[in-house]
Amino acid sequence: MVLTSHDELGQTGRKTGLWLDEFAAPYYLFTDAGATVTLASPKGGQPPVDPSSDVADAQSAATLRFKADATAQAAFAATRPLRAMNAMDFDAVFYPGGHGPLWDLVSDADSIRLIETMLREGKPVAAVCHGPAVLRDVRQPDGSSILNGRAVTGFTNSEEASAGLLDVVPLLVEDMLRAKGGMFTRRGDWRSHVVSDGLLITGQNPGSAAPAARVLLDLLGESTLSSDSTTAGQSGKRSVDATLL
Repeated sequence: MVLTSHDELGQTGRKTGLWLDEFAAPYYLFTDAGATVTLASPKGGQPPVDPSSDVADAQSAATLRFKADATAQAAFAATRPLRAMNAMDFDAVFYPGGHGPLWDLVSDADSIRLIETMLREGKPVAAVCHGPAVLRDVRQPDGSSILNGRAVTGFTNSEEASAGLLDVVPLLVEDMLRAKGGMFTRRGDWRSHVVSDGLLITGQNPGSAAPAARVLLDLLGESTLSSDSTTAGQSGKRSVDATLL
């Protein structure tokens, strides 16, 4: 899982970062399924959390579990530098959103190289909410945008307007995805929506994070997991043998 290192919301003087539940909900879906998860960020170390995602009424079962999970918090506080990550060591990569990625991961050379290598090697890439911004400069081997002709979604212009940040963000995710040739689809504001096109999985908003993680797990189960993956007795969950970044 690749997390942002950026904590300034433009010139507003306000703080931003990743959206906590967009990290926590997928993280526990992955680990509960048996996947090994590595956390990375451009700067390494503790990633910033958007304060708006950490208030009382924004909490979910996953975020509350995270706050009580000393092991997960230790891993979160010590993310590995993205430049040290080798795509060949992982089966998939997942990008949570929050506004932070609009300022750092969107143009991060290590992130771009990671995504290009993952897709070239037949490994899935998932991104949710503002996370699909990381695809802006990703190219196919022929030099064309990875987004051209691909079915995608992401945080919509109307959702950004609802957040009151149309004039603050450096780019609008929906506009960028369309401009790069993406076949953009959406549902109503704040409704869960996930699009899967081959190895590329995108989710519209925070409520799409867990569904996108499930789609990624299903794709791993179909394409990259060992044939002897088992079903965990009472829970009914498949145990997967995968390594995720």
